[in-house]
Amino acid sequence: MNAVFASGRVLWCREVLKKSGVVLSFIMMGWLPAKADAQALSLINGESTYKIALSDLRDQSNTTFTVFDPYQGRDVEMSGMPFRDFLIEHFGEVPPTLHFTAWDDYEVSLGGWDDPTWYLVTFEDGEPLTLRSRGPIRLVEREYSGRDVDNLRDFNDWIWMIRSIEAQW
Repeated sequence: MNAVFASGRVLWCREVLKKSGVVLSFIMMGWLPAKADAQALSLINGESTYKIALSDLRDQSNTTFTVFDPYQGRDVEMSGMPFRDFLIEHFGEVPPTLHFTAWDDYEVSLGGWDDPTWYLVTFEDGEPLTLRSRGPIRLVEREYSGRDVDNLRDFNDWIWMIRSIEAQW
């Protein structure tokens, strides 16, 4: 009787695993679009949304510079592109205000982006930015002379983990 019960239990376990495998497959398929979206930046201009692959942004990151990162308290080599040029390329001009949404759902609207010191950064110390390293896309100032690097409030406009950028006209 124990052998029959044991073999029945094994069959029951196989059926459960088979069914849960199907459920797991459906769950994984449901997660795939979100994971695929994590590989792109969304640009929103009115009713249209355009996605740029992170790989394309990384390929365009042709400016490398070293800057003191006040959040890490050390010099960091960053690679990216001038943000002003990026905005003109994708929006035709620099919008007066941009609304940013981060991967952690932080949102902020800020103006004043017609400034050549801002960079859209995709690499830090030669490595692609990830969510763990406050990426995959980050906005930083390349130059910020005259500000106290020990006062982090002077760097409130640095934006990390950017998921989307919306032009506000």
